[in-house]
Amino acid sequence: MRLRRRTLLRMGAMAGAATALPWAGGAKPALAATSTTGGASVRDPASTVRPKFRWWWPDALVDAGEISREVRAIAAAGFGGVEIAAVTHSMDRQLDTVRYGWGTEAWRAAVEAALREAKKRDIVVDLTIGPAWPAAVPSITPDSAAASKELAYGIGVVASGETYDGPLPPAVTTAEDGVTDERLLLVQAVRVSADSSPASVPARLDQGTVTDVTHRVSAGRLAWTAPDDGATWLLVAYWERGSGQRPEGRDHTTPLAYVVDHFSDAGTRAVTDFWEKHILTPPVRALLKETGGTLFEDSIEIETEATLWTPALPAEFERRIGYSLLPYLAAFVEKKEKYVFSFEASLDKAIRRDVMEVVTELYVEHHLRPLQNWAHTLGLKLRIQPYGLETDAIYKSALLDVTEGESLGFKNLDDFRCLAGGRDMGGRPLVSNEAGATAGGAYSTTWTDTLKKLVTQYAAGVNQAVFHGFAYADAPGAEWPGFAAFSPYKGAAGYGEAWGPRQPLWRHTPQVADFLARVQHVLQTGVNKVDIGVLRQKGYAGSGLGAPWFTSDGVPVGWTHTFLSPRLLDLPSALVRDGRLAPDGPALKALLVDGDIMINREHTLQLDVAGKLLGYARAGLPVILIGDWSDAHVPGLAGPTDNDRLRQLLAELQTVKTVHTVADRPDVPEAITALGLTRDVEYAQASMLLNAHRADGDTDYFFFANDAVSKKGSTGARITHDVTLTARVKGAIPYRLDPWTGDITPVARYTRTADDRVRLTVDLQPGAVTVVILTRPGADAPRRYATATQADAIRVDVGGRLELRASAAGTYRTTLDDGRSVDTTVGAVPEPVGLTSWTLTVDDWQPSASATETTHTQHELTLDTLAPWPQIPGLEDVSGIGVYRTTLTLGNDWSPDEHGALLELGGVFDTFRVSVNGRELPPLDQLTRVADLGGRLRPGRNTVEIEVATTLLNRLRVARPAVFGAGKRQNYGLTGPVRLVPYTRRTLRV
Repeated sequence: MRLRRRTLLRMGAMAGAATALPWAGGAKPALAATSTTGGASVRDPASTVRPKFRWWWPDALVDAGEISREVRAIAAAGFGGVEIAAVTHSMDRQLDTVRYGWGTEAWRAAVEAALREAKKRDIVVDLTIGPAWPAAVPSITPDSAAASKELAYGIGVVASGETYDGPLPPAVTTAEDGVTDERLLLVQAVRVSADSSPASVPARLDQGTVTDVTHRVSAGRLAWTAPDDGATWLLVAYWERGSGQRPEGRDHTTPLAYVVDHFSDAGTRAVTDFWEKHILTPPVRALLKETGGTLFEDSIEIETEATLWTPALPAEFERRIGYSLLPYLAAFVEKKEKYVFSFEASLDKAIRRDVMEVVTELYVEHHLRPLQNWAHTLGLKLRIQPYGLETDAIYKSALLDVTEGESLGFKNLDDFRCLAGGRDMGGRPLVSNEAGATAGGAYSTTWTDTLKKLVTQYAAGVNQAVFHGFAYADAPGAEWPGFAAFSPYKGAAGYGEAWGPRQPLWRHTPQVADFLARVQHVLQTGVNKVDIGVLRQKGYAGSGLGAPWFTSDGVPVGWTHTFLSPRLLDLPSALVRDGRLAPDGPALKALLVDGDIMINREHTLQLDVAGKLLGYARAGLPVILIGDWSDAHVPGLAGPTDNDRLRQLLAELQTVKTVHTVADRPDVPEAITALGLTRDVEYAQASMLLNAHRADGDTDYFFFANDAVSKKGSTGARITHDVTLTARVKGAIPYRLDPWTGDITPVARYTRTADDRVRLTVDLQPGAVTVVILTRPGADAPRRYATATQADAIRVDVGGRLELRASAAGTYRTTLDDGRSVDTTVGAVPEPVGLTSWTLTVDDWQPSASATETTHTQHELTLDTLAPWPQIPGLEDVSGIGVYRTTLTLGNDWSPDEHGALLELGGVFDTFRVSVNGRELPPLDQLTRVADLGGRLRPGRNTVEIEVATTLLNRLRVARPAVFGAGKRQNYGLTGPVRLVPYTRRTLRV
């Protein structure tokens, strides 16, 4: 979660026989797909693969009975876990932190209550590492060795030949409250460059003149005379001190909690020691072992007015990098996140890069690994958002039990692909996502808009969603409909959504949760397979920077890609076999190497990476180089022969036959052709169709999503075109999984290419998804399949026979896989009919006597035409549940055995359910908004009922205008046009 941030980025095997299913629900799943995480069926996934909620508490001011009720509500809605987080940004008053603070007796009791109820309901409980974020504990002060540190600087200006004689220059930035100890690190004298001045930002300095004058300090004073050279000199005093950073939001503890040093053993021990002493009671320990959740830490939002620091940095830098940082320290110094000094551009970049390489290693060695090992002793896994600084988040993703990104802070899908690259190379199972957080989205967020964004992130490697979030019911000062962690936020509608029973949409949330669980079941099965690896010189995540050619041009024709950082090439998985990198993991078909995108595509490359690329190429891995690398140089401070050796290695690399160099990014297709590269999924035409590929034994899973949100303001378009898929086994046949119902059915129409690939049609509305499974045919697989048909559609019926559907009379020719053609005659089919007359019953949700109570008022209306609620008198400001009913009469020639109908709903806000003649249909695709009524209609009178749920915004606009009045009314309800389109079914005689 990012509300404030440090701005450092500058710039399961298939089991059982196949069984065909009918077109409309109620049948058994065709394949008992299993997930590597649980073994449950795809129709009813295990809790371990179900989506989760961030569960916001007002610290420990919670009630055990309410906790139990909320756990039951979350479980009943189909979610598999909660992450307990103390977050109070919306509160206008301070809680009694002595009694109800994080880590108190009340906190322990509440956590225990949550764990006990979760155990009963098969819910996983995750715990945040501290109150809000970043990691902080109340057992330290800003001056403690374990506290977060900063390096402040002070300057004294000395003219040529003059003498400075006085107190040491004090820090130019004021220390935070509670910081009382400043320790002098060193004092340097340095000449200001002739083309700069002390007032310049940054001030240019002559690095060759840096002189350590610390030995001249006595009793806090310094006497020093500048050379008489006509230049201006600076005396720079460097002060180590605590940053005084506290966790986000109001005070959570007494005494106050302070952020720990994330780069030292002392900082991590402060966290684990506090937990061991204050939180992990015997009952809590036992319950954690039994429920097996994760310990969660948010993104690394280390806030300092001065320079990010840890006291061991100078010594560790010299030990790891091989030269002393101190003569170059000025290049790394900051004030309010802006560099203060500069030597020379290339030197500055080299020093800053080398420092952050060491910071990455210190974080991993002193925070990530120890914390993860400790979590394992508790029966927990470690889940971290590993970004927020200029550190190697891709590498950290390879080490973490669970790495996590966020829909709010990440700029595009490639940010998620960065984390997925680390996960896949490290053999880890999950990329989690802090999902659904929308700025200003409180009480106006819809499931349909949320799903349109989320499904594209699934295609980019995400396979777990933790929704932002579910709010505890009440807190002091909360107003209807209850406490919400981030709303109001600064007096207005806040971040994310407060999902739960307080929302009308909660009524339909179980079908959304089941849909997401099935998608996650598939995407956690087997191993992620990717076409191309893009090597990044720096492993940042959250930059929003894409891959050369592939992001803009390759993805629309089916290519998939991921990102690797240099450290990933040190992992055991980073070997080449049969021309693939990491053959047991993503099985990359090629590596693409461009200049460093973080520094204007400079041709930088580590020596060891160049050596590895040469070895990979000689082992048969295709490598694509972009640009002229004759000016290549190492990324950090170079040794005397480093750059010459690098250029020699790159010259050797380009002589290997599996390496192709192109002039620039648009020329990448030239390399693809020259190297004979092919993609696993090929589209017949460029589109906004996204795909992800998982492989498990002899089975391939292909996830497809229509990317309706890739461009700002775009609503997307329907995609209907052919895709060609590569299977792992010869003769594999395609099945289609409907994630909304869990039904898996054989695909009735497809073709097979000469090289045994499968070509079939994908037809998706904006935001909609489908899953195609290629596997060996089961005993009940259809004997024949169609390669073409003139009918509207063709399916496999319950007996494994081919059945076509037509909405008009005529004779329809179907071509079979053996080359034969079959003609099928269909008689008269009833004409489509528009459904315009409805009765509407609205359950109107309004504030009641308390913040958590809701009054329900009923409205009964008769509609001759459909319109949004704000256009219907009496419903202008109503939020709630609407039930639309209509009747239609069918003639005696209507046969449920022969006829069916599609119910096209048109516009719906937001979620919906459909019933016919008193029987509810299985869950329907909330984005396609077409219901296949199958044989549910009968001759004579039929009743169709559509239940629609809304957000709370329209009511809150008038109930709490100071916070929500600026929001625009949302067009609730069924707006249509609604149309019934009959069809006839016929079994093909094959």
